[in-house]
Amino acid sequence: MNGAKIDFNLVTNMGIQRSPAVITTAIIAGWTGRDRAIMEKHIVELEKLGVKRPASTPIFYRVAAARLTTIGEIQVSGDDSSGEVEFFLVNINGRLWLGVGSDHTDRKVESIGVTISKQICDKPIGANIWPFDEVADHWDQLTLRSYVVESGVRNLYQEGPVTAMLDPLDLIARYSAGKGQLQEGALMFCGTLAAKGEIRPSQRFEISLEDSALGRRLTHAYNIVSLPVES
Repeated sequence: MNGAKIDFNLVTNMGIQRSPAVITTAIIAGWTGRDRAIMEKHIVELEKLGVKRPASTPIFYRVAAARLTTIGEIQVSGDDSSGEVEFFLVNINGRLWLGVGSDHTDRKVESIGVTISKQICDKPIGANIWPFDEVADHWDQLTLRSYVVESGVRNLYQEGPVTAMLDPLDLIARYSAGKGQLQEGALMFCGTLAAKGEIRPSQRFEISLEDSALGRRLTHAYNIVSLPVES
């Protein structure tokens, strides 16, 4: 099987249904901010870590679908990686669904090549997803948050509305490799928010997507295990 088998929980206004899906295509959309000043802040954050500016915005990176995981722990090399909360879109049986995930990235490798860095780390995602059509009419009432656990202390790391990023349908339309569509079995991460403080590693990363209109929230959390780097 090419790709990743993910056991999603389809959470709708009618209830919850378990639905295994095979994800064959994984896309990381970068530099998707609507506000150029805020996006510039994030670019500057990464420049401080040696990451070159993108040639164009937005930009779409491909990663192996097998990197997607719903488990609560990932292993990374060394202490140079960190998470980024993002909403993702996925096409399952011809319907567009919305979830929350983390574009966990090795920052040291990112200074060498962004595409390579995206491939290095697993991409944790929450198993619960909502139909996009259930939130489209109140999209501006959805909020992303992330927390880091550092030395046992839980700190707010990112927070902001999903409208900080380009409209999801606009983003899909710009993905030329998909000919303006998110194909069956494709999953797209849709951009992140600036960090509060410096971009930094943590022992644990917690993410959420809150829908204040319907009073519900998608969540996921995972521990980060740093493996030794031998010289």
